[in-house]
Amino acid sequence: MSDDFSVEARLVHGGTSRAAGEPVTPPLVPASIFVSWGEPQPGRGYGRDSNPGWEALEDTLGAAEEAEAVVFASGQAASMALMLALAPGRSQIVLSADGYYGARVLADMLRPHGAVPVHVDLGDLAAVEKALSAGPSVLWAETPTNPLLRVADLAGLDALASAAGAPMIVDNTVATMVLQRPLDWGAAASLYSLTKSASGHSDVLLGAVVSRDPALLGQLRAWRNTGGAVPGPFEVWLALRGLKTLPLRIARQSQNAQAIAEHLAAHPRVTAVHYPSLAGDLARKQMPDGFGPLLSFELGTEQEASAVVAASRLILPATSLGGVESTWERRGRWAAETAPAGLIRLSAGIEPAADLIADIDHALGVLQ
Repeated sequence: MSDDFSVEARLVHGGTSRAAGEPVTPPLVPASIFVSWGEPQPGRGYGRDSNPGWEALEDTLGAAEEAEAVVFASGQAASMALMLALAPGRSQIVLSADGYYGARVLADMLRPHGAVPVHVDLGDLAAVEKALSAGPSVLWAETPTNPLLRVADLAGLDALASAAGAPMIVDNTVATMVLQRPLDWGAAASLYSLTKSASGHSDVLLGAVVSRDPALLGQLRAWRNTGGAVPGPFEVWLALRGLKTLPLRIARQSQNAQAIAEHLAAHPRVTAVHYPSLAGDLARKQMPDGFGPLLSFELGTEQEASAVVAASRLILPATSLGGVESTWERRGRWAAETAPAGLIRLSAGIEPAADLIADIDHALGVLQ
């Protein structure tokens, strides 16, 4: 598809052929081997090397950011490949102190294989600059962060990373490529858990890295194929289907999350609300079309938060985010999470906002 068209149009038409007689949706190819003799054909032979479904999904993700994509079996697999590809020759990975805990855990587990994790407040540019000056680094950013929805200054971080010779990675899972394009802000790669909003139906585990750096893309494909972190053909088929409705879903989810955040901010039992729109002009500059499905809010105690989650009649008690159904959880129930004990992370789905707010008020009513 021509680059003249919008991201939304590219997602809708991803994987579609315009040739006469071709199916509008790409076929599912559940093959582990392909016919091959003589000199092996690049990319075709064994199912760990390639699949037509991967290629359709990667082409769609890449087109959305005017780049190329590499798809993995999960977001964590994508993160691991990125860390392994970038760690050689670098002494540290500078990460957000309050970002996704899975990235922090992974960086710590990979410590013997390369760079040491260093946790900083990415909102404090002076602290980031100091950390990057301590040695050759990778800057592993996340904005908005999960679960506190803090917004990092991508232009400021890019300036610091460039001055330090550090590639900047941006976990763009919460915003997605519809609401934010980190590569346009200087990132070496955008990282995605496609499990979340991108596929949007809570039925796949997948991850992806999108980049404009051919050398990095080559390393990622090598780590994926040799390490075996390959996606299944059915999962990529489902994810490509989900991407077609991502612009519509995330617009509705952003509207719902905004309405919920505003409602909770006025509730007497809620001590804090975290949502990008509450962060001011920086969020609006980087995410002009909406702020995504994820928000969080705090109650006084762990017991209160657990009671509220259990009292819902519509919102599902579950982890993950970005699905068409609204979910929430007391985030601190996970052992590795550093969220406040009374924090509830809520992923707004596509239900009517009035129904969600009514359910939230009902659940909060158990505290009266």
